[in-house]
Amino acid sequence: MKTMNELLGLNKEQSTELVKQLNTLLANYQLYYQNLRGFHWNIKGEKFFELHVKFEELYDDAVIKIDEIAERILTLGGTPLHTFTDYLEQSEIQPQKNVTAGQDCMNVTLENLTTIILQERSILPLAQDANDEGTITLLTDYISQQEKIAWMLQAWLTR
Repeated sequence: MKTMNELLGLNKEQSTELVKQLNTLLANYQLYYQNLRGFHWNIKGEKFFELHVKFEELYDDAVIKIDEIAERILTLGGTPLHTFTDYLEQSEIQPQKNVTAGQDCMNVTLENLTTIILQERSILPLAQDANDEGTITLLTDYISQQEKIAWMLQAWLTR
């Protein structure tokens, strides 16, 4: 039986490197997601209603992307990371604890999203070299959406 890479016409070594990078992205997304959940649950202050809804919107989006990244890793013949220990070891994003002020939550969210965008950009050349249109499409769709979110977060922070 052929491997997934053979079925898809992708180079095994290049796919292995993409899986490694996508697993790091997955770990960052998991920490981003968990931070958003914590902000949603624990936000306090005058902007509570506005931010409570925004964080829910952002974590709902993140959980979809987490699933899509894990499934892309599987499509490339890899195994997605799936333990919090792995996520903490691999992630550049740090877990946030007891952050309740709106300004602080939004700053961290923008920093986390920026980390993710930069990582996605760094994976794109690997996917292009491997002629991996599936990963390219996934990441370029994410980046275009996330750039708009980053702009909106920045605009909120500068009011």
